[in-house]
Amino acid sequence: MTRKAKKKVTIRDVANLVDVHHSTVSRALSPRKRDQISPAMVKKVEHAAKKLGYYQNIVASSLKQNCSFAIGVLIPDLMNPVFPPIIRGIQDTAEALGFTVITANTDDEQVKERDALRMMQGRSIDGVIIATARRTDPVVEECIDNDIPFVLVNRSVDRDGVNAVVIDEDFGIRAVLDHLVSLKHTHIAHIAGPQHASTGYLRAKAVSDYLRSHGLRYDLVETTDRFTIEEGERAFRKLLARDNSFTAIVAANDLLALGCMDAMKEVGLLVPENISIIGYDDILFLERMNPALTTVLLPKYEMGSHATRTLLEIISGESNGPEVLRMQPRLVIRNSTAVASR
Repeated sequence: MTRKAKKKVTIRDVANLVDVHHSTVSRALSPRKRDQISPAMVKKVEHAAKKLGYYQNIVASSLKQNCSFAIGVLIPDLMNPVFPPIIRGIQDTAEALGFTVITANTDDEQVKERDALRMMQGRSIDGVIIATARRTDPVVEECIDNDIPFVLVNRSVDRDGVNAVVIDEDFGIRAVLDHLVSLKHTHIAHIAGPQHASTGYLRAKAVSDYLRSHGLRYDLVETTDRFTIEEGERAFRKLLARDNSFTAIVAANDLLALGCMDAMKEVGLLVPENISIIGYDDILFLERMNPALTTVLLPKYEMGSHATRTLLEIISGESNGPEVLRMQPRLVIRNSTAVASR
């Protein structure tokens, strides 16, 4: 005997159980439209749908609305702890509004970035959040040329007319250097990030501008190729061999700072007794180190969330035009900074 196929539950079945029009059920189950009806009705519809085992047909809905309900995210390095909280902010916000997130790690390589964007286009994404941007970026230009909605997050580009959610780097660096100057540091070195990225370039520029304006040396700088621990070690050794007069280091991110601390340990220097160190990003577990790293806390989750809301406004046609939001970071003082050693 053949088993009888189970009848598929439809939106009209849910509507009949709740005793409302099927359009009300549709709105209640749509994260983008449920604010049009009362919370009590939304709860009632959700309960009925769960009871009947009804699930929305995303494919049919996307065809009907000419929308795939999917967005892409380009990430330069998933191993960098700064990015998972940003992705979490993106995913939580997108999923709450009925969108699926497709994330691609690109290893900060331009060919992979372009290939990932085209793969996402092949899946008919509605837009993309770009965390991989270079100051001059071909992927950004491709999005503009092909009318692909996009928002930059964490990094920006050297052109106007784009939507971006970034950090107020001048504010962050000023807080860092005010702290070091208050501790009597006058020879302050900077381990700069890659200059093709706005995060590396703008932080280095902010350090230089501050030191110049305060009449302090601004030539104690080593630039890195990537934001990694290994690059921090290499840059510290190079800087130390060139000039060992500095009493403090401002690293362009926490991984570079950790690399500096590893290199210091190898040559018998102590943090902060010999050299104070400050990082940038406030990645996980820094407070558990010994010494705990002084750093700059970025609102990473909020950056991802706001970038997502901005992108969905562009997709829905509700955007008021290009906007660059500069979010304010916060200095977190721990044990890796102290009064300048003589």
